[in-house]
Amino acid sequence: MGPGGTPERGDPVTIATYHEVIEELAGPTRELRAAAPDAWAGFGALHKAAVGDGVLPARVKELMALAIAVVKHCDGCIAYHAKAAARQGATPAEVAEALGVALLMDGGAASTYGPRAWEAYEQFAAPPREALAVATGGSDRR
Repeated sequence: MGPGGTPERGDPVTIATYHEVIEELAGPTRELRAAAPDAWAGFGALHKAAVGDGVLPARVKELMALAIAVVKHCDGCIAYHAKAAARQGATPAEVAEALGVALLMDGGAASTYGPRAWEAYEQFAAPPREALAVATGGSDRR
């Protein structure tokens, strides 16, 4: 929030969709990656190793990451891991159960960030036409 409690660009309150969160972070992320390539290469390798299929399937790991994103109060993390969970085939029931664990572990703050994660998952899990309607708050008709 800016002066006088007015929302500013990037403030989670003003984000219309979690697709926008990812879009908003794309440019600054590319710039920082270029400025610190070794650190980002290490992060990329760690990410690949941590969330790839192993004893636990990638779907389960993304659900874990989504719950952690809620507990860490990170809208960018919520967007990325909700998208990945949807792409890995996480079901609404699995997401809801994972977010219930986040609520247990973080209490009141998770009661705000958990619904944000649920909304993000729904946006990324929706078929493209439905996602357009969700993002625009109405019909997908033009």
